[in-house]
Amino acid sequence: MPGKFVVSLSCAKNDTDKATVAFVIANAAVASDKETVVFLSIEGTRLSQAGYADDIHEEGFAPLRDLIANFAAAGGTIYVCSPCFKKRGLDEGKLIPGAKIVGGAKLVEFMSDGAPSVSY
Repeated sequence: MPGKFVVSLSCAKNDTDKATVAFVIANAAVASDKETVVFLSIEGTRLSQAGYADDIHEEGFAPLRDLIANFAAAGGTIYVCSPCFKKRGLDEGKLIPGAKIVGGAKLVEFMSDGAPSVSY
């Protein structure tokens, strides 16, 4: 069923369960033929950095690094909140595949035709 879907994620190592489940849902959406965006904000922006998720593995789930890599490989897009990214002093040179630093207007544009969303 084609369409669009957004997963908004504001957690990283501060709540690894939420971060993991968010990417499980994102992978399900992209596998269901949805044009899917994960929007990383607040602490979630840290997941945009290569190597950051390498040691996150919630019991019962695939490792977060694998969930993120599979999502990008399946055509998912990761939007990273620009002000949140800058506030944390993160490195553009260390962005993971599929990640793009964007302002809020880019997310609004993607959602403008009624894309459903979930937040973590």
